[in-house]
Amino acid sequence: MCWWAFTGLTHLVLEGYFVFSPNFYKLKSPFYLAEVWKEYSKGDSRYAARDSAIVAIEGITAVIEGPACLLAVYTIAARKPYNYTLQLAISLGQLYGDIVYFVTAFLEGDNFSAGRYYYWLYFVLANSFWFVIPSIIAVRCWKKISQAFFTAKPKNS
Repeated sequence: MCWWAFTGLTHLVLEGYFVFSPNFYKLKSPFYLAEVWKEYSKGDSRYAARDSAIVAIEGITAVIEGPACLLAVYTIAARKPYNYTLQLAISLGQLYGDIVYFVTAFLEGDNFSAGRYYYWLYFVLANSFWFVIPSIIAVRCWKKISQAFFTAKPKNS
């Protein structure tokens, strides 16, 4: 449940700011979220350049996945029967976004960072959490959903 709250707020607040503040990089005021994106752009300059693939990925993440993650917190706490289905759907969305993010970088030459430190810390490590954790959750949810279908399967007499 903590992962869903963390990732939901990250998508809504942090990535939402990026998507809906196209001139964040030009701001001279030390607004915290603008500074976060300026710093992150050292690891992936496509953010500062407002690359259309990045804006699209982050837009979908902020507008759809962010609220869905917070809904997952509610469904888990309320023990709703569809909580595993929702978690699986969100996890697959996060994995798809990560794959598109990394593949577009690879196809465009993977030369978007200011140095090795920024590349490995921001581009690789920071994004790896959104690959590893959703993968684990997706497998767990798949098993839970499959188990529910197996348990509910009528037996022929």
